[in-house]
Amino acid sequence: MKILVLIGNVPDTTTKIKFNADKTAFDAAGVQWIINPWDELALTRAMELKEAPGSKVESVTVANVGRQETEATLRKALAIGADKAIRVDADARDAFYVASQLAKVCQGFDLIFAGVEASDYNGAAVGGMLAELLGMQSVSAVSGLQAEEGFVRITREIEGGSQTLTAATPLMAIVQKGIAKEPRIPAMRGIMMARSKPLEVLSPVDTETRVSFASFDLPPAKAACKKFSEEQAKELIHALRDEAKVL
Repeated sequence: MKILVLIGNVPDTTTKIKFNADKTAFDAAGVQWIINPWDELALTRAMELKEAPGSKVESVTVANVGRQETEATLRKALAIGADKAIRVDADARDAFYVASQLAKVCQGFDLIFAGVEASDYNGAAVGGMLAELLGMQSVSAVSGLQAEEGFVRITREIEGGSQTLTAATPLMAIVQKGIAKEPRIPAMRGIMMARSKPLEVLSPVDTETRVSFASFDLPPAKAACKKFSEEQAKELIHALRDEAKVL
């Protein structure tokens, strides 16, 4: 079995978001970039499957769409344990464009992991679009996955409970929190080995962009924190009921 994990290059979740002067583009100056959290959990699960006793997993490959600056993120994925990385040399313009670019690198894999969404634009669209472009069956909301001979056993979180099903490969698994307990942290040996692992760069295919961004706005600033003393019980109740509306 060959596994491909799609890797998003996103700002650290603690990054203070800024835009340019006319609010038409994200200001990337000084931003720390990381593996998209859902993709990092997917990669962790892929490595667990490969390292399990009696595993049939031959290799784990990671892929993304991005310019050269995203290679540090791919190298981290290699340090975590992936065998190979693929980068399509293009800007990640919108979900359809990204899915179209990734479609060219997804041939020959038995299992493809895609995070349910990216923590920057939260589009939750690339995995489903890519499966459709590939003509591949997909399962969404995957929170658990076991690889068997010729098929996978999947656990999904659904309203009011969970669902267990089996599916033949090849398969697109769109994963969410729960696919792995904690993201794997690269060890020093893995970091050193990652330097010599292959990172293939591909030219983009000619395809359309279906979404454009007119402008960006930050959410409104939060109101100042209010403090109440023990003697201000009535004022506290009033604030919770009429202002915060939580009572």
